[in-house]
Amino acid sequence: MESSRGPPRVKNKAAAPVQISAEQLLREAVDRQETALQTPTQRFADLEELKEYQGRKRREFEDYVRRNRVRLANWLQYAQWELDQKEFARARSVFERALDVQPNNTQLWIRYIQAEIKNRNINHARNLLDRAVTRLPRVPSLWYQYLYVMEMLGDIPGTRQVFDRWMKWEPDEQAWSAYIRLEKRYGEFDRAREIFRAYTVVHPESRTWLKWAKFEEEYGTSDMVREVFQTAIQSLAETLGDDAVDEKIFIAFARYEARLREYDRARAIYKFGLDNLPRSKSMALHAQYTTFEKQFGDKDGVQDVILTKRRRLYEEQVKENPKNYDVWFDYARLEESGGDAEQIREVYERAISQIPPTQEKRHWRRYIFLFLFYAIWEEREARDIDRARQIYDTCLRLIPHKKFTFAKIWIAKAHFEVRQGQLTTARKTLGRAIGMSPKDKLFKEYISLEQKLYEFERCRALYEKHVIYNPSNCQTWIKWAELERGLDDLDRTRGIYELAISQPVLDMPEVVWKAYIDFEEEEGEYERTRDLYERLLEKADHPKVWISYAQFEINIPEDDAAAEGEEEEEERPVSEEAKARARKIFERAHKSMKERELKAERVALLNAWLLFEKTHGSAEDVEKMQKQMPRKTKKKRKLEDDTWEEYVDYVFPADDQQTQKLSNLLAMANAWKQTGGNIVGPSGGSSGGGE
Repeated sequence: MESSRGPPRVKNKAAAPVQISAEQLLREAVDRQETALQTPTQRFADLEELKEYQGRKRREFEDYVRRNRVRLANWLQYAQWELDQKEFARARSVFERALDVQPNNTQLWIRYIQAEIKNRNINHARNLLDRAVTRLPRVPSLWYQYLYVMEMLGDIPGTRQVFDRWMKWEPDEQAWSAYIRLEKRYGEFDRAREIFRAYTVVHPESRTWLKWAKFEEEYGTSDMVREVFQTAIQSLAETLGDDAVDEKIFIAFARYEARLREYDRARAIYKFGLDNLPRSKSMALHAQYTTFEKQFGDKDGVQDVILTKRRRLYEEQVKENPKNYDVWFDYARLEESGGDAEQIREVYERAISQIPPTQEKRHWRRYIFLFLFYAIWEEREARDIDRARQIYDTCLRLIPHKKFTFAKIWIAKAHFEVRQGQLTTARKTLGRAIGMSPKDKLFKEYISLEQKLYEFERCRALYEKHVIYNPSNCQTWIKWAELERGLDDLDRTRGIYELAISQPVLDMPEVVWKAYIDFEEEEGEYERTRDLYERLLEKADHPKVWISYAQFEINIPEDDAAAEGEEEEEERPVSEEAKARARKIFERAHKSMKERELKAERVALLNAWLLFEKTHGSAEDVEKMQKQMPRKTKKKRKLEDDTWEEYVDYVFPADDQQTQKLSNLLAMANAWKQTGGNIVGPSGGSSGGGE
């Protein structure tokens, strides 16, 4: 059923014009309370009536505690009523009976003690406190109550005895601080120091030592403060380990020395802390050290702060992963920037002691650079040649040369010996390297060294060994031939080239052929060059070879016999004979590509031929070549996976004309078949036919 009321009205939430406080409301409530509702005041006519009332109330309380002995409120109400009646003996009896039921209830003990104190029964209160702390020695509130009573009575020795009893239970830090404050109030600073000494044994935390240091700074001497800090660092390190020492101790110690203007002491403290604490637990210490150096240090000091920070970072990283050689590189560079030779050597020695775990070359690639950098530093910076040579020898002994080697180490050792003027040792090093584990790079460096020394016979011997070791390396053959040509031994040069092109396997045979052809062409041996081109075409019928062959014919001077071996200062025009020879080569190449149906190669050849005609031919020759140029068409072909792809095909005019003739013949054959074998003449009649 829907309500017939209208929409609800919004209440007025504005503040009332007259404000009434809660205190005023309570006061008016008390003043306006009706007399009939107030607690009646009971009056007794005589002592007998009072005794009768007290007996009735006691029976009620006894019934309460008998029905529920464990309910503390019943006992407390009973005892409080007896106290109100000034029946202290009965009140004590009630409290004692309650303690029999709940002897470990702290609230009961405190109410009992406060009742005795309130009624000025001090001796009773002291006895109760002694019983309470004996029964419940782990309850601080009872001890504090006991101490308060003893000090209020002026019994300071008794108060100390209470504290001493409490300290034997090794309470929390607040209790020790309270004991120290007591001695400070009465000027017993030596006693306070003894308390601090016991306090730091029970609670060996950093904040405890800092409290003691602050106390000595306020009431002691600077030597005492330093002794506290030093003892704190030593004690924490021996008890909990170096990592357990809090950076706050070092910060407070250094700040104290800075306040005394002992900047060297403060700097030493900062460095000691940074060297002995892990980076994760000394971030604030490093920040304070940086601030200290900016305030009281110089440029070198600030630089030292940065080095210290980076050094600690690298120490943590190499401790986490000693085989991370990149970190060792950075660490060594950092120490090199510092300039301490002993520290640099220590880092390098620690780094090279981390030998890779396996004999796999990929694990050694970064490792060997540690030796290289170490040896270079010893040679250039430390100027210790013997140590540098020893580093190279150590590295070469560690590498398992039977499985793999590193040419850069052998080469670096040889170059080092050359710089020291020990050519024989350098040769022995490279020879030993080639004998143990030959590599192309070793041969190349050894030959380069002998060339610089003009020892060409040694170079020939090394080239012979090199081509025996790796006959497929084209660059070796070419460099050897260039050496012999430089020595004007052309027959030996040709022999080397012939050996090179006769090798069954070459990594880049076209490079060797080109070098051989260029050599013969530069020497003016054009017939030999043609012969080489013809031999090359038998092996590689490629458009580039044909184009190069044609270009060679164009560049031959007019008088072959007279111009052979001579250099001309001015460019001569190309003779017709040279053009004819070049066209003949292009025609041979075009015929070869056409027979083998190599369309892409054919297009490349025609483009080069067209360019040749544009440069050296007539307009008719250019037009003739343009007629042979193909046109591009897009076609589709089916792939193995039944999909189609679009590709670019070339249609050549000559092939297109031949295809058109075949199409015409096929069309005439189809027409003859449809007319029943009669040939339709121009007049529309038929001829032939019949059986």
